Amino acid sequence: MPSTVIRFSRYDSSTRQLLIGFQSGRNYIYHDVPEETANGLKAAFSKGVFFNNHIRDRFRFTERRSAG
Repeated sequence: MPSTVIRFSRYDSSTRQLLIGFQSGRNYIYHDVPEETANGLKAAFSKGVFFNNHIRDRFRFTERRSAG
């Protein structure tokens, strides 16, 4: 089901970084995210609810700004 909040997510297991692109156009990298959490987001029926309950305010993050 498409999310009204999250546009995409990508997980790098070697760095434990979760990149989340939001519908607003902003992209954030969440650091030290367990693979189980990233898989949970991928499998969630409501990605926005999963994000709010399991990722938001739980992991350090940095905004990824686009070049240009």
